[in-house]
Amino acid sequence: MQATEVEVILKTAQGLGLNESEFEKIKEVLGRTPNFTELSIYAVMWSEHCSYKNSIRWLRTLPREGERILVGAGEENAGLVDIGDGLACAFKIESHNHPSAIEPYQGAATGVGGIHRDIFTMGARPIAALNSLRFGNPDLPQTKHLIKGVVKGIGDYGNCFGVPTVAGEVFFHESYNQNILVNAMSVGIVKIGETVSACADGPGNPVLIVGSRTGKDGIHGATFASTDLTENSVDDLPAVQVGDPFQEKLLLEASLEAIKTGAIVGMQDMGAAGITCSTSEMSAKSGTGMEIHLDKVPTRQQNMKDWEILLSESQERMLIVAVKGEEQALYDVFEKWDLECAQIGEVTDSGILRYYYHGEKVAEIPAESLVLGGGAPVYNRKTEKPEYLKKTKRFSLGKVKSPNNIVEAAKKLFSSPNLVSKKWVYEQYDSMVGTNNMSTNAPSDATVIRVEGSDKSLVVTVDCNASYVYADPYIGGMIAVSEAARNITCTGGIPVAITNCLNFGNPYNPEVYYQFVNALKGMGEACRKFDTPVTGGNVSFYNQSVTGDETEPVFPTPTIGMLGILEDPSHHTTLDFKCEGDLIYMIGNLSNDLGSSEYLRTVIQIEHSRVPEFDLYEEFEIQKHIRKLIQKNMVLSAHDVSDGGLFTCLMESAIASGFGFDIETVDTFRKDCFLFGESQSRIVISIAPEQEDTLQNYLINNNVSFTKLGEVFGSEAIIDDKKFGSISSWKRIHEVTLEEKLES
Repeated sequence: MQATEVEVILKTAQGLGLNESEFEKIKEVLGRTPNFTELSIYAVMWSEHCSYKNSIRWLRTLPREGERILVGAGEENAGLVDIGDGLACAFKIESHNHPSAIEPYQGAATGVGGIHRDIFTMGARPIAALNSLRFGNPDLPQTKHLIKGVVKGIGDYGNCFGVPTVAGEVFFHESYNQNILVNAMSVGIVKIGETVSACADGPGNPVLIVGSRTGKDGIHGATFASTDLTENSVDDLPAVQVGDPFQEKLLLEASLEAIKTGAIVGMQDMGAAGITCSTSEMSAKSGTGMEIHLDKVPTRQQNMKDWEILLSESQERMLIVAVKGEEQALYDVFEKWDLECAQIGEVTDSGILRYYYHGEKVAEIPAESLVLGGGAPVYNRKTEKPEYLKKTKRFSLGKVKSPNNIVEAAKKLFSSPNLVSKKWVYEQYDSMVGTNNMSTNAPSDATVIRVEGSDKSLVVTVDCNASYVYADPYIGGMIAVSEAARNITCTGGIPVAITNCLNFGNPYNPEVYYQFVNALKGMGEACRKFDTPVTGGNVSFYNQSVTGDETEPVFPTPTIGMLGILEDPSHHTTLDFKCEGDLIYMIGNLSNDLGSSEYLRTVIQIEHSRVPEFDLYEEFEIQKHIRKLIQKNMVLSAHDVSDGGLFTCLMESAIASGFGFDIETVDTFRKDCFLFGESQSRIVISIAPEQEDTLQNYLINNNVSFTKLGEVFGSEAIIDDKKFGSISSWKRIHEVTLEEKLES
């Protein structure tokens, strides 16, 4: 081949996202210069989205082992945890950020569909969905457009598919103005021993494709997700997939029925990189190869090119390796469910993927060379402490004036889009389909899901305060895990395991990579302390907006999806006050601390401040004792002190119940710090008056810090004998503010 031809191919490779050293490595693996189709295959499989080439070194430092873990991180499409009674929970969270920023409705909808397929491709039935959403300034027309599209996409897909959306979080900050974050989580149940692996065992076994026909949507979607968003990213609209929840419902039922035939060797959904990813990962897992005939793939459009078929990310499709001679049982099941099923190839013992199109071999690649843990490149990027942390370090509480009017300050804080009710969002989701959600009429810090066939319930939550991670990636990473555990603890559950969705900017930016590395260090330390191993998830880099010469990464956002178990349904603890006269206690230490609080940003207009005070040992001990108090049936309500501080915590418990409260602050602490500070490891509980001596004796004997705040009283908020107004007036602020803002 002439030098000029090689230069042209190299330029093509770079246009697909491969660098020169990667191009040379491909030539070395193949022993020749790759053709365009082969370059396209490597480009998607070696993209950050598929290979984790810039993150895997640090992901491997996270704890993965645990006595309940049945399938660990990276072993299958989702993690699998033993929940007892012969049952297991499959759960996972993933991002669909870039597609949602370009086409919010389909981007969010297909994110929901994709994460559910990760669950049922293992043989588990999805029973719940959660999400974590980040948007820019809600006053901007573009933000309103994006949030309306995303929420409708999530709601329409989930409601039609028939799996309830049971929990989530919504956070607004200007760093997400262009690059929003849409993280979707699915939770499923399966009997132990009835799961299916994403493998391709048995040379000679047929390879089948089932579900929707393959179209031109989503081509190079994985590559698209591994680059920065720019003003021209709208031109990449074909990289956004199009979903069909009704087709997915058929695929779910048919797949679970097909598993029962015993004719399936292995199965994997076609998400990022489509047929390319499924064939390569399944083959590499088993040490086998495949011969695939692309002209046998059912397509929606005529005259699709071979590489288009390979790279299409059309939704609602599965790749199945069947037992040779037993294919008819699978054809019968899929025909019953009106789904197209076709044999497109067979497993070989070569370890090589050979793709043919109308009899012509269009690509020949060793499967192992394509995948994470195999031949995919691994990098460790340069880190550099972010310049903005100098501003954070200079923050001084002494320079923050106490508010002249504490009531007005509280109203301004409580009106923040980050603190008010997200009712406008969640009312568009069906949270009751399946009737297993136990938290709809009894709000708690985490959501409780009844498990049919078991006395146990699952407790699930998604959490991450990105402001804390921005202020201190290491401590912020620890807090993200700890707060998730705290929410499960306050609900009466035991934290068991996590899945994570790590949303950061460009890894080639040393300051972004510093955030990433240190956030993982903090997460790992907290996971080890709480014995909550990581079962999987995903990394989403390149979340930043490029406008002209300006590049702004989003706040570092390592979203934690945590699974807990509620062993005894009677210990389900809600956050609402129960009876007038009940006593209100805060468990944990008081502090003169306003660091990284919503109050500082919203009321004082200070963006850079220190991370809230936090001690991992103290956090662990507080949660341990709260669980014991709940198990002793001493706690009537429990709610963690987090965003918005103690005042928001109390007001949320009051709004949920209709009861007011009468509390006193402590003179040795600034009133704004006492009410609005967000120092961690604090939980507000209410108890019956007759339990007071028993509670205090327990806390004193176990060296647990506490403060008696006051009592549940009337229908007003009273602090230091000052009336802050009726709970009903605060409820109106809480429930209508976001809707009025988004609909204005």
